Order: sequence, then C-alpha cells, then structure tokens
Amino acid sequence: MSNSHDEIKKLLKASRTLLSNDKLNEEYEDIRVKYNLLSEQSTVTSKFDVAKSIEDEIGNDEDEYETADMGDDYDDENNTPDDKKQAYRISGGILVLHGKEQTDLELTTDEKITFQETMDEFVTEVSDLVDFNKLNIYPKNVEWSGKIIDFDIDFFFSIGEENGVYINGKMVKTDEKFVEFLNKLQTYYEKFKSKWSKVLANRKRTNV
Repeated sequence: MSNSHDEIKKLLKASRTLLSNDKLNEEYEDIRVKYNLLSEQSTVTSKFDVAKSIEDEIGNDEDEYETADMGDDYDDENNTPDDKKQAYRISGGILVLHGKEQTDLELTTDEKITFQETMDEFVTEVSDLVDFNKLNIYPKNVEWSGKIIDFDIDFFFSIGEENGVYINGKMVKTDEKFVEFLNKLQTYYEKFKSKWSKVLANRKRTNV
C-alpha cells in the first residue's frame, strides 16, 4: 500500500512540474537560446504604409526611371558632380528638376499643369500607344523621351543647345502611316518647345 502511495505522489509531482508554466518557459527559453530558434513571441509585426513606401521609392530611387538610349548621353553632359535633383510623380509621369541650389528643385503649380498638358496633348496629337520616360528640367535645357509602342521606336525631345527631335529604332518600315506619324511628332515638338522654353525663362527670372 505504501509503495502505491509513493508512486502516486511521484506521479503528482511529475504532473505539477509538467504543468508549471514557469518551469516550461524556463526550459523552452534555454532551448530557444541554445539552438537560436525564433518563437512566436519574438516575431514583431509592424504596420506598412503603402503610400509612404511609394513616396520614398520615388524620392530615393528616381534613377530607376530610364530615358531613351540617346537621352542617357544628354544626362551625362548636363550633370555635374555638384548638381542636385528631385523627382516628382505627376499623373503617372515623372518630372525631374536639376539644379545647384535647393530653390532650383521647387516645382510650381504652373509647371505641374504644363507637364500634365504635355502628356495629354502628346497622346491626343501624336500617339496614344506610348510609354513616357522622365522629363528632365535643367537650368538651360528640357529633355523628354519615351517609346512609341506601335512603331517600336524611341523618341527624344530637347530644347537646349542640341534642340530638336530624335528617334531611335531598328528596321522601321517607312510606309505612309510612319511618315504621317513623323509629321505629327515634328509638329508637336514645336508646341513642346514653345511651352517649355517659357518654363525655363520663368525659372531663370525666379532664381535670379
């Protein structure tokens, strides 16, 4: 009888030990540290601000937005190591201001409207199958480029020293449709040049 009583006491003691949260937690913690395991309690969940993430991406990774091939050369010529730049997303397009002072990087309401009009008018007057690259505003130049999807060519606009319209493509069929497109592109460039020449003139007056 005493042996049975002792066995029962041992079982009860073992049960209390197993059911002890403190003991279990202590042993679990030892195992977790020893084998470098992660527990549910050690997992931290943080809120993710989607809007803030997009803004940070635009501000910090603006170089991911590439211009057409010939546009990269113009970027190299216009930039110096001391230049600053700030990118702005406007209705799905990217506008980048370049300058040496912080005031050069401030975008006005009129400039936002002009950029919006530029994209809208291009779609209406030239081609609605287009992927726009960033528009760069330098102190003495404005450059813009994109890809015309239905012809598989890149276009490049510049109103600086190398002002004009440039296109880049491979084995483009020069049929009547393509010639009509070129005429539209050249005609629209004159409107583009007029608009952004005024922007440059206004920026010069403001920053003097």
